Amino acid sequence: MIVVPLGIASATPTAIRHLPAVALWREGSVYLFDCGENAQMRMLQAGLKRSKIDSIFISHFDVDHYSGLMGLISTLQLQRRDRELNIVGPKGIKEYVEWNLNFSGVTLSFDVNFVEVEEDIEEQRVIDGEDFYVEARPLKHKRFCLGFRFQEKDKPGKVDAEKAQALGITEDDQFKELKAGNTITLEDGTTVESYEIVGHPRPGDSFAYISDTEYCPNSVKLAMNTNILYHEATFSNQLADKARETGHSTAADAARVATEAQTKLLVLGHFSARYTNLHVLLKEARDGFYPTWLANELRPIFTDPTHERGIVEVKVELKDLTKPDQSNHRGGGGGRGRSHGRDNRGGGGNRNFRSRKPRGRDDRGGGGGYRSRGGGGGRYDNNRGGGYDNNRGDRYSGGRSDYNRGDRNDRGNSGDRRYSSGGGNKYYTRNNDDQGKEEMPKRSISPRTSYDDFDRF
Repeated sequence: MIVVPLGIASATPTAIRHLPAVALWREGSVYLFDCGENAQMRMLQAGLKRSKIDSIFISHFDVDHYSGLMGLISTLQLQRRDRELNIVGPKGIKEYVEWNLNFSGVTLSFDVNFVEVEEDIEEQRVIDGEDFYVEARPLKHKRFCLGFRFQEKDKPGKVDAEKAQALGITEDDQFKELKAGNTITLEDGTTVESYEIVGHPRPGDSFAYISDTEYCPNSVKLAMNTNILYHEATFSNQLADKARETGHSTAADAARVATEAQTKLLVLGHFSARYTNLHVLLKEARDGFYPTWLANELRPIFTDPTHERGIVEVKVELKDLTKPDQSNHRGGGGGRGRSHGRDNRGGGGNRNFRSRKPRGRDDRGGGGGYRSRGGGGGRYDNNRGGGYDNNRGDRYSGGRSDYNRGDRNDRGNSGDRRYSSGGGNKYYTRNNDDQGKEEMPKRSISPRTSYDDFDRF
């Protein structure tokens, strides 16, 4: 079972967060929980085939949770899908889909099995497969909203092969009966009970999807003893009043559910656009429940990493351009550089790299060019670290700063550089005259930290 967050934003998408959608891969089939705008593109980018979708579960009728549904259905039609699709949601989902199909004049080439959930239910098994089921329960939101639990049915225990051989059990049908819990009779009339050969049943894996809700008992029931709980964390505790007013959860609420349900892993999602530093929410949740991760779009979460790693391979990488690019230093003493060539921007360069061209006037690194003076790097007339003519930090490598601009791209000079303080809440300018002087607050998006231990589970 592999869980892939496709969209982790709440009502308003951002440049790097998409509207709510989470895909669950299991044995070649995909189960989609909510279908926000652009969900089908995110599936492509995540390496998940849309043709493999078995069921779609819509939690409620806030537009951000179903705005990508009709586009996805249209794509499945264009792909000439011929097998049944399950669509589960609150009562009214069938009317919505059929009205849109009629309006567009589209006749589907495949059957749709609608499962509509009434508002007065306490619990409903909306999908009941051969070896798994999906349970729905109402949550506590401003409008009728469903949470879902995907549960594998218990697997048969392991067979004691040596004992079976000693008793003369060799036929596949005999093993099948024993695994099913039945008693078999051998040719010599000996009866063998299932428990004599087969060990205790093994519990199946489980996943709970809880979106758009205040804390409520049904959240705990859905999440009870799950392997992975995906829970909304729209706000921090500082906006607890706002969360109650809008029918949402804080990160602390999500941690409370995870603690009471004794889940193995809590994954936070559905973030308000106001939070550029999501580690504020992560820290708050981990204060109450430590095995907590932030959902990262397109990053798979495994229940069995040993056997599942490599099955879902991301096709693209979403790069946050608002973060400082740590891999492209352009100032003195830092960066990889291209030794002595024209495009070298990293002071010192790569010692093992052999230049293909001689050192030139416009050299940007690798020990300095014709008139480069800044920190072992720096270009003649447009250096980004330290240099001569149009420097943006220090005029020389160890000298004083001409002016305290602290250009955003200035990352390498020892005299004027940027650094992130306390998780990236503010940027500061450092120079030889004024250590630690605050320049201006910036949008705080933190780089990867020790919290990002996603390969553990």
